[in-house]
Amino acid sequence: MSSIDNVSRSGTFIDNMKLPIHRWFRYSAGFSAEWVSSLLLEKNLHQSCSVILDPFAGIGTTLIAANKCGIQSIGFETHPFVYRIAAAKLRSLSLSPQDLHEYLNKFLTYVSKYQELDLHEVPPLIQKCYTSESLVELHTLKHLFLKEFNHGTPESEILWLIITSILRSCSPAGTAQWQYILPNKSKKNVLAPYSAFREKTAQIVGDIDYVRSNGWGNKGEIIMTDARCPKAEHLASVDFVLTSPPYPNNYDYADALRLEMTFWGDIDGWADLQQKVRRHLIRSCSQHSAAERLKLEELLSNKMLSPIRAGLADVCYNLAEIRQTKGGKKTYHTMAAAYFLDMAYVFQSLRKLCKTGAKMCFVIGDSAPYGVYLPVDIWLGELAVSQGFHSYTFEKIRDRNTKWKNRKHTVPLKEGRLWVKG
Repeated sequence: MSSIDNVSRSGTFIDNMKLPIHRWFRYSAGFSAEWVSSLLLEKNLHQSCSVILDPFAGIGTTLIAANKCGIQSIGFETHPFVYRIAAAKLRSLSLSPQDLHEYLNKFLTYVSKYQELDLHEVPPLIQKCYTSESLVELHTLKHLFLKEFNHGTPESEILWLIITSILRSCSPAGTAQWQYILPNKSKKNVLAPYSAFREKTAQIVGDIDYVRSNGWGNKGEIIMTDARCPKAEHLASVDFVLTSPPYPNNYDYADALRLEMTFWGDIDGWADLQQKVRRHLIRSCSQHSAAERLKLEELLSNKMLSPIRAGLADVCYNLAEIRQTKGGKKTYHTMAAAYFLDMAYVFQSLRKLCKTGAKMCFVIGDSAPYGVYLPVDIWLGELAVSQGFHSYTFEKIRDRNTKWKNRKHTVPLKEGRLWVKG
């Protein structure tokens, strides 16, 4: 891939599905690992004792890329399920491929002697998404893991990740572009669970052998904490922040993994998403702001929003009027205010964590709910400066949403890199 292509695809996750470790689990809300690696090397961060921070670590793209470059990294992630995926990937770097292979073969030996046939308590969503034959095999894998292998060790967490990662490939249910499950639509090329398990096992063991043979580091640390008020003992220790925060474009990060969380019993259904997942996240979707019954005046009166209050208020009151003419009456007006308030607190916490002179790179995208434009790059830059950072610039990467046939507005959108200097 050329350097130009590398930059233009920096906000995408597709290329990661070809890369060791990154490809273990497909998570749409990610960015390019190859771009991260090239940027870290370009900034010569591998030639010093630099510390990299990703306050929205997701499934660990930045942290794994930093390990490849031999750079110490820290990640924050507050989505419980996403955190577990990232932690499993990072902990795998300490494993011997031979020992892991033997551990997973032991599990398969148990599978051949164990059948979990009681499917009466399978949640409705799971029943809709699988054939009865696949349900028996998946139920067997799940209950054997929970009863005999759920020990919290690196090997055990890789086993959990393998089962988690095959759930989509073993289901005939369709998946929307942003990973929402569509049980009423079907897809082809469905794998049998035991076969999918063996394929994923071979891939993971092979990847661990590859990264160990190629001298990848093991300097990544992920903490389950909120970037708005992180519980981390890293004050003034960070040299470079590299991240992609949620975009204010109504993507429901909680709903994206509803299939996997329902399968494991982390949630009982869609109604659980707010209490168990969304409330921990940046408020970037209307489902979140509606559930919290936010008051626009209270949000806008917060002093953290003073640098952008005038423009933000105009947009939010405009959205409040437009929603009355829409059937869904989505709460974009409070979502927008809550989103920028949350990000103001993120910049406040980052100022405490960063060294003097540290730099930050945020891969961001703007938004136009109900066709009302949000200048995300400007407002985030102003919020960063208000919290003590020196300056900001924005570098456009690409146009967004140009291929969607169902676009409901004609406002041009873009994606790019917000550079913030300490």
